[in-house]
Amino acid sequence: MNEINFVLILLAALAAISSPGPATLAIAGTSMSQGRAQGLALALGVLTGSVIWSTSAAFGLAAILTTNVWLFEFMRYVGAAYLFYMAYKSMRSAIAARDIQLPQTSLKNSRENYIKGLLIHLTNPKAILFFAALYSVGVPSQARALELLSVILFVGVVSASIFIGYAILFSSSAAANYYLKLKPLFESVFALFFGAASIKLLTEEIVQ
Repeated sequence: MNEINFVLILLAALAAISSPGPATLAIAGTSMSQGRAQGLALALGVLTGSVIWSTSAAFGLAAILTTNVWLFEFMRYVGAAYLFYMAYKSMRSAIAARDIQLPQTSLKNSRENYIKGLLIHLTNPKAILFFAALYSVGVPSQARALELLSVILFVGVVSASIFIGYAILFSSSAAANYYLKLKPLFESVFALFFGAASIKLLTEEIVQ
């Protein structure tokens, strides 16, 4: 392969990024429960983490990380602990059914949600493995720095479209109304999903 396969990269990115996972579920949940501004803040945090991993993979840092199994094991436990924490928060929210109003937007909440989104992606060891595979399959080994930057930008635009799209879609008035009516159910589903993701991350083999 002598040229960058943008079609393959696009298809792989769309399949992986848009599929249900901790990041997309967190964006959807935050957008419904806290509104569009907070959903976008969390989406930008996830996007930042995605760009960091994409850049690391493009310039060879992924190879260094994958050869240090202890680092991946550390990331595994940190990521699982954070997902479990999110499950706990969702369950507490489900129990507090009396809290039926959407919280007010604030800069503090925006910062917290941005950091939350960033941590979701940076503590997910699967993300760096995905980007490592993406660059090894879709990008020639002799690609120059400008070509690598073009791929980073391309994947970043795809990621931004999906993450921001999720935030806008799930922050609609209809979605918010459904959330307010069925808050215990939604938060219980979020808690179960995050808890299951935490257990799966702990029990499956990530690096062979």
